Amino acid sequence: MKASEFRNLTTAEIEQKIAGFKEELFNLRFQLATGQLDNPSRIRDVRKSIAKAKTVIRERELGIS
Repeated sequence: MKASEFRNLTTAEIEQKIAGFKEELFNLRFQLATGQLDNPSRIRDVRKSIAKAKTVIRERELGIS
């Protein structure tokens, strides 16, 4: 997801997305540990999505548009 897509969501929706991404990241790490992960680059993508979402939330807190 792009940062511009996060900006179109409400803060509550973004927090729900973050929770979903964290759950997905947990599952991906579990698959990595058990040797079942097919696409290791997905871990990086999910981590970046979490960071983008948190950045948008922080921008709103600081009043940056």
